[in-house]
Amino acid sequence: MAAASTPRNAAPLRILTAVPVCDGHDSAVTTINIELARHGIEVIYLGYHQSAAAIVRAAIQEDVNVVGLSSYNGGHIVFFKEVCDQLRKSGNADIPVFGGGGGTITHADERVMQRQGTDRIYFAGTPLDAMMAQIKKDYARVAKPNRKFKGDRALARAISIVESAPARYSLPTTRYSNGAARRSYVVGVAGPGGAGKSTLIDELTSRFLRSNPTGRIALLANDPSHPDSGGAILGDRVSAIYAQDDRVFFRSLATRGSLTGLSAAAPAAIDILKQSGEFDLIFVESVGVGQESDPFRIFGKGPKLVDATLFVLAPYYGGLIQLQKIALLNGADLVALNKCDHPMAHTAKAEIQARLDQNGKDQVLHPTTAAKHYDPGVDTLYAAIARLGGLDLVRGGEKACFMEDPA
Repeated sequence: MAAASTPRNAAPLRILTAVPVCDGHDSAVTTINIELARHGIEVIYLGYHQSAAAIVRAAIQEDVNVVGLSSYNGGHIVFFKEVCDQLRKSGNADIPVFGGGGGTITHADERVMQRQGTDRIYFAGTPLDAMMAQIKKDYARVAKPNRKFKGDRALARAISIVESAPARYSLPTTRYSNGAARRSYVVGVAGPGGAGKSTLIDELTSRFLRSNPTGRIALLANDPSHPDSGGAILGDRVSAIYAQDDRVFFRSLATRGSLTGLSAAAPAAIDILKQSGEFDLIFVESVGVGQESDPFRIFGKGPKLVDATLFVLAPYYGGLIQLQKIALLNGADLVALNKCDHPMAHTAKAEIQARLDQNGKDQVLHPTTAAKHYDPGVDTLYAAIARLGGLDLVRGGEKACFMEDPA
C-alpha cells in the first residue's frame, strides 16, 4: 500500500518519539519514525536513554499531539506511568501516551498500563499501515487557543497556531517573565548539512547557561518536510543535550513546503518568543542551505529576521571555487569553521579566511570543534555573540569560565 499523504490544507500530526532511560535499543523506533514520516506525520525524535522529565519537557515545548515510547529493556509499567503522571501534574494531561515493545510488553502489562494512563500499546506483528491509520484516526487535532495553558505550553501552542496559518497570527497576551521583560537578541545559524550546526548551537547554549544563571534561551530548529508525503523527521533535539535545562525552550519546525530554508511560520515564531519577554538569546537554525540561500533576509529581500547571522562550515566544502559561490559568506556577521579536529581543517582555515578577507568587512573566522566539550574555539565564538548582543560575560564579580573575544 502506498504511503498516505497529509492534505496540504491540514497541519500535519506531530508525534514525539523516544526510548526510555537505561534502554539503548533504537532500531525499532528508527523504523517507526521513518514510517510515520512516510505517512505525512512530523516526528520529533528525542533519542534513546531518555528520562521521563526530558520526555515531558519536550512534549510540552513541541506541543505534540501524542508521545510514542519504544521500550525493550523492561521497567515499562513504572516508566510509562511516570511519564503520564508528570504530564498530568504539569497540567498537560491532554497529551496522550502510546507505546510498543516487541515481545517485552505483554497484554497483561498493557491492561495495567492503561489503568495508569497509557492510551494503547502496539504489539509485535501489528501491520505498519494499520498502525499508521490508527494513529492518525486517534490523535489528529486542530491546534486551537487554550487559556488553561501556561508558560512554555502557552508559547508552544501559539507557535502551533501560526504554523497552521503563517499568514495571520496574534502574539501571546501574557508575559511569562517574573521580572521586567527582556530584550531578545536573535542569531540566525545557517550552513550546509553536516557542518554540525545543531551540536555547535548546543555548546553555545551551555556557555549561555553558565554565564547567565537567571536568563533563558530559545532555540528554533528548522528541518525539511518531505516533498512527497509532507511528513518530516525533526531530529535536532537528539543533539540538544542542554535543552534538558528548564531555562531552555526548544521548538522544532518543519518547512512544510517553504523553500527558504525556514518554515513559513518562523518569522511569527520569532516574534512570539521575542514578545513573550522570556528570552535573552534566541537561536534560529535553518535547514542545510545551498550556495545562493538567504534564509534570514540579510541581503535586503524583506525585513531582516535576525540581529546577527552565524554561518557554519565543515572542512570538507569542496575547494576554493565552492567557497567563492557561497553568498552568505559575503554578509555573515560571524563565520565558524567547525569540526577542526578533521585533517583538512588546517587548509580550510587558510582558504576561508582568505575568502573573508576579500569581502573587506573585517570578518573573523572562528575555528571550533563543537563535538568536544569546553572547546576554546566555541568559548571565543560565544564571547563574540555575547559582545554583539550585550549579554553578560561576568557574574558575581567572577569572570565567566571561557575566553572573551579578543576583538
